[in-house]
Amino acid sequence: MKIGFDAKRAVENSTGLGNYSRCVIGAISHRFAQNHFLLFAPRKKKNVRLLDIAGRENVSFIYPRRFLYRLFPSLWRLFGIKSDLNGAEIYHGLSNELPIGIEKTSVRTVVTIHDLIFLRCPQYYRFFDRLIYRAKFKRACEKADAIIAISERTKRDIVSFFHIDPERVEVIYQSCDWSFAAAISVEEKAETARKYKLPGRFLLFVGTIEPRKNLLLAAKALLRLPDDIHLVAVGRKTAYQTLVEHFAEENGIADRVHIKNGVLFDDLRAIYHLAAVFVYPSFIEGFGLPIVEALLSRVPVIAAKGLEEAGGEGAIYINPNSDEELANAAAEFLSVQEKADRAIEAGLRHTRLFDGDAAAEKLMSFYARVLRTTRNEMIPAAAK
Repeated sequence: MKIGFDAKRAVENSTGLGNYSRCVIGAISHRFAQNHFLLFAPRKKKNVRLLDIAGRENVSFIYPRRFLYRLFPSLWRLFGIKSDLNGAEIYHGLSNELPIGIEKTSVRTVVTIHDLIFLRCPQYYRFFDRLIYRAKFKRACEKADAIIAISERTKRDIVSFFHIDPERVEVIYQSCDWSFAAAISVEEKAETARKYKLPGRFLLFVGTIEPRKNLLLAAKALLRLPDDIHLVAVGRKTAYQTLVEHFAEENGIADRVHIKNGVLFDDLRAIYHLAAVFVYPSFIEGFGLPIVEALLSRVPVIAAKGLEEAGGEGAIYINPNSDEELANAAAEFLSVQEKADRAIEAGLRHTRLFDGDAAAEKLMSFYARVLRTTRNEMIPAAAK
């Protein structure tokens, strides 16, 4: 089988959709090495996290050939890819969109929808961004032969907002980079702690520092915890970071709040392993992959209610508007080691749902079912 992927995010993004794309491509090209995988990328860009995949004999990169598309690669993604499909039988849009007109070719199409947060919580997005996202996502769902949702929450939103038949939407959980589960040496932990000037005992948050991720709640909860407990946040900076920093200064905890931007991936793994508790009080998520990264790193998790798909039974779920609930949950894990240990063990069991090989098996089975049907015919359900 020859399978094409939209690889823009895999090549250009270090986190988020880039991680998802690399995990999908990496797992399926390793598990099903007898197939050939075409990675459609608008431009060449060195990404060290893609080197292993790029070196595989069954993986080829496809770039724009025509001068116009090399000059305007975004146009190639929209219109030009369908002329460069190189015999692909399946084309999988890994990040919410498909090329315009690809449904008129013989290639079968699958699109992954990650979330519809811009529709559920429009206040977090600019007006014109919402218009563009809605047009792209809705069109992809309507034109695709089949749709993958990364969570049951996302599937419900696809059905509700776009009026898509739920039988056309398959939930396949995204896999996580299993390197988070690997042991980190004492020396590496110590070096990472020195490099980033990390405190001794800290709550960890990982994600873009933006309003919907709700980092401010964790800073507020810090006021209710002992002075030796700190907060470390790792993520891309937005204007919201200034709000959190001002709160910390005004409340005398600036020396206990440590926000780190531009952290290297290998260092992030060590930071997870150094954390006492992971906190993720986000108001809304399509899934919440950092929660799984924390579980793999053997860190007890506190998350907002609604994120149970990612956190499983071992996590504690709190009201994202209650700093008191967050502080009380953190105090439980920090003071009762047995409770933290039980949460860690339950979390590790839960991570089996996100195993890369299992996700690759489900995805390849899904592709096969798509190919066995004719266009506009319902994709048969997976065998139970």
